[in-house]
Amino acid sequence: MNLLATTSTVAISSYALLLTVYRSAQVLYALRTNISSVSDDVVDSDALPSVDVIVPCFNEDPRTLSACLKSIASQDYAGKLQVYVVDDGSGNLGAVAPVHDTYAQDPRFNFILLEKNVGKRKAQIAAIRQSSGDLVLNVDSDTIIAADVVTKLARKMQDRKIGAAMGQLTASNRNDTWLTRLIDMEYWLACNEERAAQARFGAVMCCCGPCAMYRRSSLLSLLGQYETQFFRGKPSDFGEDRHLTILMLKAGFRTEYVPDAIAATVVPDRLGPYLRQQLRWARSTFRDTLLGLRLLPGLDHYLTLDVVGQNIGPLLLALSSLTALAQLALTATVPWWPLLIIASMTVVRCGVAAFRAREVRFLGFALHTLINIFLLLPVKAYALCTLSNSDWLSRKSAKVSNEGEKKVVIPNPIAGSNATGGSAIAGSIRRTDLSRGSSRFVTSNSICSGE
Repeated sequence: MNLLATTSTVAISSYALLLTVYRSAQVLYALRTNISSVSDDVVDSDALPSVDVIVPCFNEDPRTLSACLKSIASQDYAGKLQVYVVDDGSGNLGAVAPVHDTYAQDPRFNFILLEKNVGKRKAQIAAIRQSSGDLVLNVDSDTIIAADVVTKLARKMQDRKIGAAMGQLTASNRNDTWLTRLIDMEYWLACNEERAAQARFGAVMCCCGPCAMYRRSSLLSLLGQYETQFFRGKPSDFGEDRHLTILMLKAGFRTEYVPDAIAATVVPDRLGPYLRQQLRWARSTFRDTLLGLRLLPGLDHYLTLDVVGQNIGPLLLALSSLTALAQLALTATVPWWPLLIIASMTVVRCGVAAFRAREVRFLGFALHTLINIFLLLPVKAYALCTLSNSDWLSRKSAKVSNEGEKKVVIPNPIAGSNATGGSAIAGSIRRTDLSRGSSRFVTSNSICSGE
């Protein structure tokens, strides 16, 4: 029994020391990040880079998709902007058709319809090969971006050493449930502490999928690796944002965070979907952390501390929690020392967050500690034991019917140059001329890939 108490004490003390150093450095570096992310100087529109916005969709709610496309159509960007909406074999095409029709007369909008569900990554790649802009902005179909997001991210990308940049994420459905409120605070901390501190060294480790911009020239050089990611001999399809960010860093590009480019995305409002999302993210994080370890010697020492804090910290907390619970069950004695340490660290972190955000609600983030110990740590342990599983857990393939649509088969309409590599997509294309512009619809009939 003394061994349990000793193990719990050593584990929680080590955890406290590690997290104190890590969180203190994180907050200090986050504060030192240049919050004024871009210059507001007027730039000639002809000198601005062209931007392609890519929106992959799968069985999206029509109202959610409509809000997403409306926010993109309302961008104040003075340069050339093209939008590629990729339907990834959804079964609700009839429901979203009116949304497509709303923007069919906007010459900036292009719609790509894939008959077969191939996953978010390959849907993105289909649009990347169809588009030609200098910059590529990936936006999730359940995300609303502020009117100045494209402008602010594009200006940040004026530095050609930057390969990718992300905006700040918030929860668009924050007020729905206690969980969405908690996740919104979690996003704020992830962006304004973790990402902001990493950006101090030009090495944001994950440019989040809901709103991330990439330099096309850099993206094309990595597209083959991005498309054909494998883990233990099996295709790895999720965690595309983290994997692409790691590839950018490996190629020598900087990755940045732009705090005033705001994107609001829908987050899970129930524990079941939230835990499934966290399981998928945990597997992705573990996989790409292994890939990213080789980067650390060439980056600032803080990034090594960041990796250790995010991966070793939870292991120490789990060990301490397990031994403390065992001590309670076997000896009926309360492990006060671990409880005191965890409670103290929770109060300090929530207090610092409330002060920095100037919002009292962050004191309620203390609830996340209980969720972390009793739900997220077991999920991460399970993820570590099932790393080879690439199931999205929240996606179901749907067969799309295109009856009545006139098709003209052309060879490989979306396949890129040999620089991009990867799969070749053969299909059909329908062009419709409209009075106020033209909209392009591409329907893929077959996809050849490594899956």
